[in-house]
Amino acid sequence: MAGLQAGSPTPTALTVHSQSRILEVAFSDGAQFRIPFELMRIYSPSAEVQGHGPGQEILQTGKREVLIVELEPIGNYAVKPVFSDGHESGLFTWDYLYHLGANQASLWDNYQQRLQAAGVERDALMNAAGGQGCSSH
Repeated sequence: MAGLQAGSPTPTALTVHSQSRILEVAFSDGAQFRIPFELMRIYSPSAEVQGHGPGQEILQTGKREVLIVELEPIGNYAVKPVFSDGHESGLFTWDYLYHLGANQASLWDNYQQRLQAAGVERDALMNAAGGQGCSSH
């Protein structure tokens, strides 16, 4: 989902709700989503989270309290959030934001399954030396 697919809905409004840790997105097709910052952070499209190919994903933990401290527009197709844990390399295209919003329930279920399979807790601190990945990026 690197770019905007032809005919895809585009955002008509983006609102960062820092207190509730929610990104509210309204799309041109009438869909509206309230995407938790934590969901965005654990499913960041960056290589630091997704790896460089299938099966290389790095399970993110300890992101429940993460904030978006800045939301930078990237052309007419994406935004780049800067998270309070220092992560800032993910470009969230409109298509990807729509995917996150529309599939929140299954994404959360998948995340819970991955946590259980790895034997780690959602709020476990990430090991900066390798382990589960780096929490600073």
